[in-house]
Amino acid sequence: MAAAFLLALTAVFVVSLGGRDQLLVARLSERLGRGGGLLAVSALASTASAMLMAAAGLAMTLVLPGPAADMLVAMALLIAAVELAWPRAGRLPKEPTASMFATFVVLLARQVGDAARFCVFAFAAGGSAWIAGAGGAIGGIAALALGIAMGGELEGWPLRAIRLVIAAVLAVTAIWVALSVRGVIG
Repeated sequence: MAAAFLLALTAVFVVSLGGRDQLLVARLSERLGRGGGLLAVSALASTASAMLMAAAGLAMTLVLPGPAADMLVAMALLIAAVELAWPRAGRLPKEPTASMFATFVVLLARQVGDAARFCVFAFAAGGSAWIAGAGGAIGGIAALALGIAMGGELEGWPLRAIRLVIAAVLAVTAIWVALSVRGVIG
């Protein structure tokens, strides 16, 4: 169980580097300050999105037979890799409001279905759903806290290159899992 927790925590933190949610909170921290309100809203959104994807992974596991659930893990990792590698707009839109509720809604919408939460989905589908959800929540909180702390400095990092390397690792992992499920490799 501890392995699922630590794997989800680490994977979500790493996969979230340079994510839209992290860049959004980095920009907001520059504009609104690095206060506790932004961190609290970020923690709430990360927890909600991780637990939602953990519940989705668990629901899929309950209706699929063992090998199909394992193949679902491979597909979720591949989707995460594609999302990471997908080019996106270079600039984030300006945030029109300082409302913490609006920030929560935007963060939650950006996180549900992003690469990091697909990793939580994959780990949840592979077993230990709530443990993976908790690890994913804490990893997401840590990634957003890094964005808040770094602020504008984060955009100076080679985020595109980092995300492409992580996408390649996830794609290779997805292929390995799929081949293992099919019995091609042991």
